[in-house]
Amino acid sequence: MFLSNHILNKTYQYLLIALAFLMPLTVFGANLVIVSIVLIWLFSGNYKNKIYSIASQKLMIASITFFVFHVVGLIWTDDLGWGLHIIHKMWYFFLLWPVLNNIVEKNYIKYYIFSFLLAISLTELISYLIWFELIPPFYKASIYNPTPFMSHISYNPILAFSIYLVGYKLLFDSNLLKSRIFIYSFFLLSMSFNMFITGGRAGQVMFFAVLVIIIFQFFNREKFKAILVTLFVVPGIFIAAYSSSPIFNDRVNMAFENVIHYSDNKNTSVGQRITFLINSSEIIKDNPFLGVGTGDFPKEYKKINEINTPNMPNSTNPHNMYLLVAGQLGIVGLIIFLSIFYYQFKYSILSTNHLSKNVGIALPILFLIIMLSDSYLLGHFTTLMYVFFSAFLYKDFD
Repeated sequence: MFLSNHILNKTYQYLLIALAFLMPLTVFGANLVIVSIVLIWLFSGNYKNKIYSIASQKLMIASITFFVFHVVGLIWTDDLGWGLHIIHKMWYFFLLWPVLNNIVEKNYIKYYIFSFLLAISLTELISYLIWFELIPPFYKASIYNPTPFMSHISYNPILAFSIYLVGYKLLFDSNLLKSRIFIYSFFLLSMSFNMFITGGRAGQVMFFAVLVIIIFQFFNREKFKAILVTLFVVPGIFIAAYSSSPIFNDRVNMAFENVIHYSDNKNTSVGQRITFLINSSEIIKDNPFLGVGTGDFPKEYKKINEINTPNMPNSTNPHNMYLLVAGQLGIVGLIIFLSIFYYQFKYSILSTNHLSKNVGIALPILFLIIMLSDSYLLGHFTTLMYVFFSAFLYKDFD
């Protein structure tokens, strides 16, 4: 070991704080920190304790098993190249999550979260500057959809989770100073408004799910009161956003029109997702137990698509994480995948730690919802956020 344990741990913590800040801002910067963390971990010795720490956690075993089953799925895969591409995207579950889980420290959790929220605040500020036309749009942003550092598909879910974290801080931190209450309240409102000047529908659905979750967590055992507040707050905010936000209004109307006129025009945003669902279901029906293999979904989808909907585009991804996993790895793969969430829920329910009990419940619920509309544990930004927060929310520090 080249570094003392104290210096090594400090190095890890500074890198984790840096990762929390960089992950919503830059792929290159976040990846640079990730590579640094993993390389230090791999070459810093103490392997027996590291392996024992990981192997003693059922959640970590489930995550690693999910990755390993993707590797096993290469056995019945014809398209090895695409299979290796999928495995490359899945490496977070095999190495990054266990490594992060192994090095996170309880006393630094507040710094991880603060650093992440600081980055989101910066992103939000730039989003407003573009929206108000004070600076020109750059990279992925436009005035109509001001999300500069990533597409709205990733930005809005990350923003929704950030709104939950700010709301959680306001409602559950009894030691929060008045000045910080004002700051957090300001950012809660500004982030919520930002949600509806950008076009990510999955994130907007996630936002309303955030409202429901945090209301029920706040009222805890007063379920009747929680239901009443939910019935008042959620429709109220929806109506306000629908009335005041042109982009949200357009996206909601478009979604309804796409569904209503699906038989007349399948080649729309929602229409394509419905078609993906229908065609992918046939793939799963024909290969129910082990799927078509890690790399053969695009090839098998193309066959079905040419028969059922030849005028529709082919797809490498059905924009639904459950369909993708079941198509590739069958019911067995889907059960392994869902076991990850089962162990997250189980840990949170049994935990006496307030953060793990509340945020630890919210994180998997929110991802289980948005994965109905896209494969959010296949993309860089959302997968990294999920893995990063999971690394400390479900770790027993005692």
